[in-house]
Amino acid sequence: MLGEEIRRQVGEDPHIVFEHSGRETFGASVYVARRGGTVVTCGSSTGYQHAYDNRHLWMKLKRIIGSHGANYAESWETNRLVTLGMLAPVLSRARTLAEVGEATREVQVGQHTGKVSVLCLAEAEGLGVDDPQARQRISESRLSLFRNR
Repeated sequence: MLGEEIRRQVGEDPHIVFEHSGRETFGASVYVARRGGTVVTCGSSTGYQHAYDNRHLWMKLKRIIGSHGANYAESWETNRLVTLGMLAPVLSRARTLAEVGEATREVQVGQHTGKVSVLCLAEAEGLGVDDPQARQRISESRLSLFRNR
């Protein structure tokens, strides 16, 4: 089902899957990466002991690599891809600035899937991308894929 949804939205299986959550999503990340694809792991906020079906790794020639973050050029490219609507920061929940403690605790104890955002300067959700065409390229449904789970 997840693989079908990704193919429906993107048109193909991902070449690279960036995996930050760890235990809760690692198996799905290995599964959805295309044949010959790569899972880049950079964190494990839901747990460090990852379980996945190794057949999806070796039978489809996938690989797992570790990364510690991004340099300036990589951060710039990521922002460019988000602006083009090719990458989307998928949100579990948005919290107000007054709820920053609760947001931090959710991440600490793994009560999220996807990103937890904090509204620092915005009074409400949906005000961060004020260019209508950019917002349409990114797509509300992609941004909220993990909401209400």
